[in-house]
Amino acid sequence: MADPAAPLTDGDYAALADFRHALREFQAFSERRAADQGLTPQQHQALLAIRAAASGAPTVGEVARRLMLKPHSATGLVNRLADQGWIDRIAATDDRRRARLRLTPRAHAALAALSAAHRDEIRRMRPTLEAMLEAIG
Repeated sequence: MADPAAPLTDGDYAALADFRHALREFQAFSERRAADQGLTPQQHQALLAIRAAASGAPTVGEVARRLMLKPHSATGLVNRLADQGWIDRIAATDDRRRARLRLTPRAHAALAALSAAHRDEIRRMRPTLEAMLEAIG
């Protein structure tokens, strides 16, 4: 393992720049694919967070934490997703003041297509990313 106190080399700077560039390329890929499905990148991330939630039906607060948003920003995002038919709100059985979020069939279909494309792109990028991570050490 590299010494964390060692001074940075020109190679370290190049490796970090290459890694950030690769991340940005992936982000651009992701943004284009989300737009193809009629979603903003943040909406795509929210749908993925809802689908991946351990509870199966997260609250707005859980989505806010996962997306690192302030609660009022997450509420606005969730409201737009509901208004556009991507998610449903279901009253929580334990506290009727809170709502649980669930993807609609339309969202499931779009998210499945997006997730398959993203998985394929990550698999394509994997050797390059692994080499970059190794260079960073």
